[in-house]
Amino acid sequence: MLILIIVLFGFGLTLMVFTYFNRRKTTSESEITINIDEECCGAHEVCDKNSLLNKDLKAEYFDDEELDSLAGIDPAEMTKEQIEQLSEVFYTLKESDVAAWLRSLQLRMIQLPAELREQALLIVSERR
Repeated sequence: MLILIIVLFGFGLTLMVFTYFNRRKTTSESEITINIDEECCGAHEVCDKNSLLNKDLKAEYFDDEELDSLAGIDPAEMTKEQIEQLSEVFYTLKESDVAAWLRSLQLRMIQLPAELREQALLIVSERR
């Protein structure tokens, strides 16, 4: 009877050691697969495509080349026609394009009037 207990204990100890080393080996050799969006690098918690910070020096146009004439104009000094130009482009954008449009305006030195800026920032913050 004592021999049977020793054999079972030895078998259990061998099984425990084998399982420990097998799990350790499997965990260290496994590869982690992460699906990354093609538009985003995946290195940030929040995708940079929704960021308002300039990451490149190239302005992106959204069929709004006519807005370049507003560069450097203070929003308080804009006429109703100029504000309507900005509004027309803003309200025809898809929500996913608003952040990129704001970055483009920033690069082109175009400032939005307060009411449009608040609406645009609200859309960007909701998409995050």
